[in-house]
Amino acid sequence: MAIPCMAKESDPALMAEALAEAGCLVVTDLFDANEQTRVRDELAPYLETVRVIVDDDPTQFYPGHTRRTSALIARSETVGKLAVAEHSLGLCDHFLTPNGEFGYQLHVSAALEVGPGARRQILHREHDSFTFFEHPRPNLIVASMWAVTDFRADNGATLLVPGSHKWTADRQAKDEEVESAEMPAGSVLYWLGGTLHGAGANTSSDWRYGVILTYSLGWLRQEENQYLDVPAEVASKLPPKLRDLIGYKMYRALGYSMNKTVGMRPD
Repeated sequence: MAIPCMAKESDPALMAEALAEAGCLVVTDLFDANEQTRVRDELAPYLETVRVIVDDDPTQFYPGHTRRTSALIARSETVGKLAVAEHSLGLCDHFLTPNGEFGYQLHVSAALEVGPGARRQILHREHDSFTFFEHPRPNLIVASMWAVTDFRADNGATLLVPGSHKWTADRQAKDEEVESAEMPAGSVLYWLGGTLHGAGANTSSDWRYGVILTYSLGWLRQEENQYLDVPAEVASKLPPKLRDLIGYKMYRALGYSMNKTVGMRPD
């Protein structure tokens, strides 16, 4: 099964249908060259301080020859705008609200540069932490990868196994079932939490740069601790929609606080 690819002007219902069937979807031209440059400029001071591991340990989850940083909502105004993009929230509305009627939240924010010599990452699922549910699990997470540079098979484009979100736990991916999400800069790759995926090997001479933004049901613990990465004094300056999205909002009775810097309100 191939990874479906659609233009940003496509019917949202058809996008949701394609994502539901394949478990992954590429949407082209969702952010322009100016936004890509701003992301690079705003995150450069943080990525430049990341130590690149050269002596790679193949048993480790994260391959060597990569740079990774998180806390993006506190570090990049542009990434904050990408986090509330219409296409992303529309897909989250479709796939997550049936299992969480009071909304969803930003689960992870990370910038990832895959460098020359990086090995292929172990295939995994975004919702692997939530072992209470048996495979195939309900939709708990919607993930996105924003291509700041071109994603090619030779520079480490994300690998996915289309259809794997419907598999039972004992089903293993065959080599011929793994597809490379090649896409030009400005595109966004979406995938469901149950879809097997991982960074590809970089056999080229350039760095592949992407921004990961994932969303989870509002009653789940976030993988990234947004309240430490975006403390109240920073969150108070964010647009209300983004502040709510990172978790500064109650879900039923969950998430109350006596901290008055940022009001925690129920829906």
